[in-house]
Amino acid sequence: MNRLINIAKPTDIPASYQEQPIGLLLAYHNLNHPFEVYTTAQLLIGMCMDHRKHLHIPDNFAYILRSGGANLRYSEFKVSYAIAVGGVRSIALIGHTQCGMVNLVSKREQFVQGLVEGAGWEREWAEAHFQHFGPMFEIGDEVDFTLSEAKRLRLRYPRIQVAPLMYRVEDNLLYLIRED
Repeated sequence: MNRLINIAKPTDIPASYQEQPIGLLLAYHNLNHPFEVYTTAQLLIGMCMDHRKHLHIPDNFAYILRSGGANLRYSEFKVSYAIAVGGVRSIALIGHTQCGMVNLVSKREQFVQGLVEGAGWEREWAEAHFQHFGPMFEIGDEVDFTLSEAKRLRLRYPRIQVAPLMYRVEDNLLYLIRED
């Protein structure tokens, strides 16, 4: 986690994000910046579906897409909608520590058994379901995946500012990910 940039005061926000939606997101969430009133979304936030994360942001400030591991590969139409119709020009891609999509294969038996016992699936269906979809949603390392997904989104949407961030569930703060 030495690749994380702590945002503890306004001057910690890089100049490229100052006075921009990404900078405001960091100021609202980490620095308790007073909320402004918004009638339209300023950015798109892509983040994990994990229940332990909650952002401190004003109403109407952002479109938020939640997907396992902050993986937006299968949500591109929604991303495109937020840009084309919603008019956003910034994307905050937020991975998080302790993500369940890391080493997903180690959770195979729990996943299968949970569908069998909890949802009433036949074991073969649950196994096939995991085999088919598990590889699509495995993210490897949280930081590395967030950086690679940010790079992919930048290539897909070259005029959109994309910031890779990490939410540490240990302290509930956002950190920029150093891109060297």
